[in-house]
Amino acid sequence: MAAGCLYVVATPIGNLEDMAPRAVRVLGEVDRIAAEDTRHSRKLLSHFQIHTPLVSYHEHNEESRGVELLNRLEGGESIAIISDAGTPCISDPGYRLVRAATERGVPVRTVPGPCAVTAALSISGLPPEPFAFHGFFPRNAGKARRLLERIGEWEGAHIVFESPNRLSQTIQRISEALPDAQMAVIHEMTKMHEGVFQGAARELVKQLVDVPSKGEYVLVLYGGAKAETGAALSGETLRAEVKAVMEEQGLSRRDAVRAVAEEHNIPRNRVYAAATAKERS
Repeated sequence: MAAGCLYVVATPIGNLEDMAPRAVRVLGEVDRIAAEDTRHSRKLLSHFQIHTPLVSYHEHNEESRGVELLNRLEGGESIAIISDAGTPCISDPGYRLVRAATERGVPVRTVPGPCAVTAALSISGLPPEPFAFHGFFPRNAGKARRLLERIGEWEGAHIVFESPNRLSQTIQRISEALPDAQMAVIHEMTKMHEGVFQGAARELVKQLVDVPSKGEYVLVLYGGAKAETGAALSGETLRAEVKAVMEEQGLSRRDAVRAVAEEHNIPRNRVYAAATAKERS
């Protein structure tokens, strides 16, 4: 019998109106749905009148259930993976099943849709390129310190998840390690009480003393003091700096762009775009 197909299906992160029509169709057509929390997912499927059988697939049964799902896929069944919210395999179980299915020749298809990582980045107001996602902020103090050290050294935006009961402690740790890091703290995305707090870490630690006890939080950080300075530079300033470096050091525009980007710890493509803005207008 021919192998089935594994579908990685995104579901809403809050607002059910974000459910894609294709996601509804695929979830209704597959033979089985592997869900992180079947009780939670059953409510979603009921809302869209989807009656496909559900099986649990989470971090505690990932190995044993993964073998079962692979056998079903090789036997000809089509199976969809969904998480409690957003895109599966992003800080959720699933990537091992995807990898194993691919290795066994089972087709894997994406049904894209909501994703908390990119949604938060898009409304953070911070430079989006490059960016790194670190999952949930480490609970262990040593791991948290090492993560913050990497964030302070690597240019770009950094995204982490956090629960409301740990948010104040996490913001405190960030403000102590990277007081000048620019941040956006987003909660309840796509829901009625969606909100965004923005500012330097040292400022937000004062604002977020009493945070709502419900909902999930996504934190977007942009480097430390050096990165913060670079992030604030206007396109005109960057263009002027590139021109000055070319004239004073006799460098080509390409090398001048690289020098300015390294000086301010910001992406080269941003400096290049600023340096060539008038040519493209």
